[in-house]
Amino acid sequence: MQSYLLKNAKIVNENTVFESDVLIKGKFIEKIAKNITSKNATIIDLKGNFLLPGMIDDQVHFREPGLTHKANIATESKAAIAGGITSFIEMPNTVPQATTQELLEEKFDIAQKTSYANYSFMFGGTNDNLEELLKTDPKRVAGIKLFLGSSTGNMLVDNEEVLEKIFSSTKLVISVHCEDEGTIRKNTEEFKAKYGEDIPIKYHPIIRSEEACYLSSSKAIELAKKTGARLHIFHLSTAKETELFRNDIPLEEKQITAEVCVHHLWFSDADYDKKGTHIKWNPAVKTAKDRDGLWEALLDDRIDIIATDHAPHTIEEKDNVYTKAPSGGPLVQHAVVAILEKVKEGILSIEKAVEKMCHNPAKIFNVEKRGYIKEGYYADVVIVNPNDSWEVNKENVLYKCGWSPFEGEKFSHKITHTFVNGHLMYNEGVFNEDIKGERLTFDR
Repeated sequence: MQSYLLKNAKIVNENTVFESDVLIKGKFIEKIAKNITSKNATIIDLKGNFLLPGMIDDQVHFREPGLTHKANIATESKAAIAGGITSFIEMPNTVPQATTQELLEEKFDIAQKTSYANYSFMFGGTNDNLEELLKTDPKRVAGIKLFLGSSTGNMLVDNEEVLEKIFSSTKLVISVHCEDEGTIRKNTEEFKAKYGEDIPIKYHPIIRSEEACYLSSSKAIELAKKTGARLHIFHLSTAKETELFRNDIPLEEKQITAEVCVHHLWFSDADYDKKGTHIKWNPAVKTAKDRDGLWEALLDDRIDIIATDHAPHTIEEKDNVYTKAPSGGPLVQHAVVAILEKVKEGILSIEKAVEKMCHNPAKIFNVEKRGYIKEGYYADVVIVNPNDSWEVNKENVLYKCGWSPFEGEKFSHKITHTFVNGHLMYNEGVFNEDIKGERLTFDR
């Protein structure tokens, strides 16, 4: 078994920062203590740099199968581990869509052969696959994904009777994309009547409006309360929606939880003039006031998780006119350092960042033995130098699509090493391509 001894680490775990050594033996963390010695271990001296748990990204679109001109599991998982993400949960809107157990397992087979990070996939609910949905294995599949607003690869679930049946029938976490389709269609037609296909991008957050988001989120929450379903709402984008969530009970007792994505915490509608369709997402990036409200809710624990919604498209696709430019952008390589930049700015503590990116996804999805730096847990850990600044440019972007909405941004933190299941998978820009990640399992 390969062993590593990480010396002089500044460990961030469970709301504390402390200096210690960490002994990794095989896949697991064997010992956390000061002044560990080991004859056979490879020693890495962190010299006081941070050691963080690997981020668990609960929402990515890696585009395989069927959309591999944009991305694939190999390329995007490699970008993820370079960015400090050691585990991901991928969405079902590929081609074909993962809406049968057979198609879902085909994605797991691809990941087993090609993913550098640990992986799971969500089963996609539709208006007519309840019977198949109920076959989902809770110990081996992350959960159920429902699109209550259409997005890339339309999987819209808009039959209210079906929705209630799904909510009533499964104990798995139901993760939802919430935007009211009727509101969006009405707004789109109004702007198309005025501008044709080339609607100015600044109107995107007005078309996919606060009203559309709140209407859908509030309905989903009402249904979850009625049925007792375990509901997780993806990518909140408005301050108004944050009022729907609680912070007066521990996370473990919450039946309804929420996520915010890096781009909704970083950008605002003021950035459309410069970034254009490159920051076109669904739900839309909205106002600075909305962004402030999302930060406030994240910090007071109404929002539980930070994720990426990594969803790459080619630059040629993104550079189309508004109605033809797809929504989504690549983020896994830059998410952790972007949040750590906000730590440096004093917006949140590094302990809170780790809680939202690592601990809470593990809790909400019951991920087994990951998301923490603990003895007996998988050694999914990341070394971060907080004083090694660098700039994002096309030459250092690892996504298959070859671009990033963060191009030109300078970050002060650099991820130097990433361990996945005890294997040193990323070492100062060099990847270990001989070893792959593992299928996540869930303690349910």
